[in-house]
Amino acid sequence: MLKGKTALVTGSTSGIGLGIAKALAAQGANIVLNGFGDVEGPKAEVQALGVKVAYHGADMSKAGEIEEMMKFAAGEFGRIDILVNNAGIQHVANVEDFPVEKWDAIIAINLTSAFHTTRLALPSMRAANWGRIINVASTHGLVASPQKSAYVASKHGIVGFTKSVALETARTGVTSNAICPGWVLTPLVQKQIDARAEREGIPVEKARTDLLAEKEPSLQFTTPDELGQLAVFFCSPAANNVRGVAWNMDGGWAAQ
Repeated sequence: MLKGKTALVTGSTSGIGLGIAKALAAQGANIVLNGFGDVEGPKAEVQALGVKVAYHGADMSKAGEIEEMMKFAAGEFGRIDILVNNAGIQHVANVEDFPVEKWDAIIAINLTSAFHTTRLALPSMRAANWGRIINVASTHGLVASPQKSAYVASKHGIVGFTKSVALETARTGVTSNAICPGWVLTPLVQKQIDARAEREGIPVEKARTDLLAEKEPSLQFTTPDELGQLAVFFCSPAANNVRGVAWNMDGGWAAQ
């Protein structure tokens, strides 16, 4: 379905971003990966799906590096057809104790980076009259939790940004939508589960269930592959008129 298209996925060397990149690659899209940590492993996983893969290690908190990444992607593949803004970080603290530098970093990476990538990708999308902008928000873009003020603010912001871009592109072949995952079993979340089990002296499976029970009625994690399949849907002809939605995959979290 996406053969000949190019997707840039930020924060895609692991977890949700890698899951989305692989799902798009399985549909034939060439992929530009971005992120820290192991690069060769994820790159090989995507290449095994039979597409071309490039990597750029832009720090998503720095506008200049984002601009370099966008130029690199255009140089490698001509243009970006599908932009997935997934890069994100988290810090937990009460507002009065929240480190200012942590607040600034979260807003920069979770929200401002999406502005920079979008403003740079849109001209060529408009020229081609086709493009997909997919912002990975969170259920915290719809509801709040204590001690996560910066994360909640950034994710509410990305949902609002998604809607504004959708309205600005409403009469074009470019769409803008957001995905709002609940708990996703990434390596980072597994570490939280393991730490909880050790701290409370309970089996890992009980720690897993207890974590889910706090928020998700389904008691079931969303998977990176499921999120990837939703991204594929947004890129399909069936989603040509899906514009400005914040689609939650959260096991009923926001329905409560």
